[in-house]
Amino acid sequence: MAASPHMLDAGPSCLLYLDDEQAAAAGLAAAAGLIALPIARHRFPDGELKLTLPVDASGQLPARAVLLRSLHQPNDKLIELLLAARTARSLGVRHLTLVAPYLAYMRQDIAFHPGEAVSQRIVGPFLADLFDAVVTVDPHLHRVATLQEAVPAAQTVVVSGAPLLADWIVRQRPGALLVGPDGESAQWVAQAAARHGLQHAVCTKERHGDRSVTIALPPVNVQGRAVVLLDDMASTGHTLAQATRLLWQAGAASVDVAVTHALIDAASLQALHAAGVGQFWSTDCVAHPSNCVPMASALAQALGGLHA
Repeated sequence: MAASPHMLDAGPSCLLYLDDEQAAAAGLAAAAGLIALPIARHRFPDGELKLTLPVDASGQLPARAVLLRSLHQPNDKLIELLLAARTARSLGVRHLTLVAPYLAYMRQDIAFHPGEAVSQRIVGPFLADLFDAVVTVDPHLHRVATLQEAVPAAQTVVVSGAPLLADWIVRQRPGALLVGPDGESAQWVAQAAARHGLQHAVCTKERHGDRSVTIALPPVNVQGRAVVLLDDMASTGHTLAQATRLLWQAGAASVDVAVTHALIDAASLQALHAAGVGQFWSTDCVAHPSNCVPMASALAQALGGLHA
């Protein structure tokens, strides 16, 4: 099926996905007006992957397509992206967009010690070489100002989960005080607070290692307040747990947590609740029992804004 210029201008018509993201694909396809098509996956005994893409009767795919893959637990998924994207090109796809609600390997943007691989500078160009456009939600960028610097694809779009989390928070905790657990969370806390005119503040953090941090509360009165800690992700939960204990000591009436990316496992989540966290809420960028804020409509709007 040869791709005509008209087909290229018409926008993507199919959404490719793997079987473990069927529910997310169905939601995004419905919101974006796309046909969801599954990629078949087989794993050989030694761990190798074989993918089979869903071609039409002529053995081709549309000229424009979207591939959905959230990149938590990313290592096998990066190989899947390599196989799927290269195969899609050979099957007629001329414009391929990656929707990665969670984008992995963005943390390491410099070498902190001699010999360290700077993964952002390796994985970002790897993705840019495979895809014409990359859409993601709240990428974990530190010393890099824009997603385009980290992933130099022709088009990059960042969607924020903070405004939608704010909508959820004001329904659950009207008038809540939003607190960021560290300086890196300031951008998301500010976005969420501005959405509904909520008061907000940010803790200061000194990191001593992956699992060792020291937190100081901001100079704001939390006595008798409903406080919601808001951040882009929760992984080990140690920073959030420290902040929670300090907030209770300062007289908070309640402490809940809202994050875009719930990377936290069951044991760490239990430890958070033991530290005093009441409710733990997240978007559905990473599948997790705490998911309560769907991102399909926001991601569909981002796809609609891509130009041919």
